[in-house]
Amino acid sequence: MTTVQEERGTEDLRSIAERAGRDLEDASALEILQWAVDTFGGRFCVTSSMEDAVVAHLASRARPAGGPVDVVFLDTGYHFPETIGTRDAVEAVMDVNVITLTPRQTVAEQDAEYGPALHDRDPDLCCALRKVKPLEEGLTSYDAWATGLRRDESPTRANTPVVGWDEKRRKVKVSPIARWTQDDVDAYVAEHGVLTNPLLTDGYASVGCAPCTRRVLEGEDARAGRWAGRSKTECGLHG
Repeated sequence: MTTVQEERGTEDLRSIAERAGRDLEDASALEILQWAVDTFGGRFCVTSSMEDAVVAHLASRARPAGGPVDVVFLDTGYHFPETIGTRDAVEAVMDVNVITLTPRQTVAEQDAEYGPALHDRDPDLCCALRKVKPLEEGLTSYDAWATGLRRDESPTRANTPVVGWDEKRRKVKVSPIARWTQDDVDAYVAEHGVLTNPLLTDGYASVGCAPCTRRVLEGEDARAGRWAGRSKTECGLHG
């Protein structure tokens, strides 16, 4: 996205986030994203795990004046092939600008420094190195970023605002589908023919890195297949 937007100070951004969180609570997902691109221009991006392309598709419909919205994808080096394939398909067919971020170390370099399978021994550190740090570096030139978080996904996400303040990164955090249910997602996918990760039809309800993701069992919430058997529920990107 090429539009140049004036850089705002932290307090201004915080005020914008708090006001928008109240004003847009009942707005549609498309209206929320349109507000974001109108407000932040080229200093706004969408982040996507490529579990599906719903938010990216919504952003492609927001029609920013300066060109396609940036869609940021974190390639951790541990993704399922289906996830990389979904990323490639989004880049090929959707009117968005896909940007792939990678960690400073390859998996082999990380193994050499920390030992093999760090994700099994210290998943928090692995996520910090391969997700959190690359995202922080990749978001440097943005004032606001959008996620696909939904309140119905897990108890830890139940209070997700549609627009909030990301204190850790000092940025506006937009979650346009926070109020959606899985039925809403499914209906949008069906109506618009949105790309989804093939793993979602193979027993996976939430798709992350391959070593730390399993299929969910009947009755489990959507996040139960992530870091199964551990107290860990989030990678650190959202809390």
